[in-house]
Amino acid sequence: MTYTGHVHRVVAAAVVGSAVVTALVLGVVAVAATGSQGVRVLGIDLLAWILIAPALGVALVGGLTLVVVRVIDARRARGMDYIRDQVVAIRDGGGALPRTMVGLADVDAVAGDVARLAGELAQERAMDRDFAADASHQLRTPLTALLMRLEEIGQTDDLGVVRDEAAVAVTQVERLTGVIDTMRTRSKGEKAQLPEISLDSVLAGLQREYQPAFTAAHRTMRVEGPPGLAVRAAPMDLAQILQILIENSLDHGAGRVEIEMRSSGGSVVIEVSDEGEGVPAAIAPHIFERSVTSHGSGLGLGLARQLAERNGGRLELVSAQPAVFAAFLSGPGSR
Repeated sequence: MTYTGHVHRVVAAAVVGSAVVTALVLGVVAVAATGSQGVRVLGIDLLAWILIAPALGVALVGGLTLVVVRVIDARRARGMDYIRDQVVAIRDGGGALPRTMVGLADVDAVAGDVARLAGELAQERAMDRDFAADASHQLRTPLTALLMRLEEIGQTDDLGVVRDEAAVAVTQVERLTGVIDTMRTRSKGEKAQLPEISLDSVLAGLQREYQPAFTAAHRTMRVEGPPGLAVRAAPMDLAQILQILIENSLDHGAGRVEIEMRSSGGSVVIEVSDEGEGVPAAIAPHIFERSVTSHGSGLGLGLARQLAERNGGRLELVSAQPAVFAAFLSGPGSR
């Protein structure tokens, strides 16, 4: 019931209550007067009781009414305090505050609407933060590699090298544009299409893209596996999964990075490993959590797992020391 409705009911009850108390007092006085020898009851004239009874009724019921109204006002004030606190929390970037029902339908309804709005805004802000963090993480290394490639183009006079490097640079820019588009689509909750993708072409492109970064780090990358393997996945999602695994080995590992592909039943397994010390035992169980990492941002592997699951697969740490990550994706015959 609304606040106004409660007040109206209390006032109506007070009027009825006053009348009832008045009638009871007058009835008692009448009974006492009938059985007495005089015309006074409790030392008060019988006619005076006609005035005293209504006053007594109003005083008694009015006092109770005042208590009830104050209780209702206190509930309303508690509900309004929550709404004000929730508005402040929304303004400060917070989420929905814990609340209790105050028993006033209009106040509870408004408080519920404000709480739901706070939850929705908090979710949108979290998605925006994740998008910004993921974009920064996903674009940092490819942009560095692209810059190194452009610097190499600027330092050579060989037109053949310029054409080859420029073609790779254009491919990198197109892929980065696709990464941004894919992330925006993912942030809107849209479903990705899952065509059949050749692993050979994707890995060949990544090898060309990361060659400057591996050269600068004095490291190498090798790909092994039968040719012609294909998976069913969104192209940009697949590229991002592999990119994250390669970057993880490049940033946190050591020695040669090996990518091994194999077919397993209706799935394709892609393992990425390196010759580093591996993942610390304390971190290994939490390695895919966004905020957990041995060093760095801790975003990449969690995002890679989300992408794998988005495409009907999974990403696992199959060995901590040495570190071996395995992506399990559907083969071309799967739907």
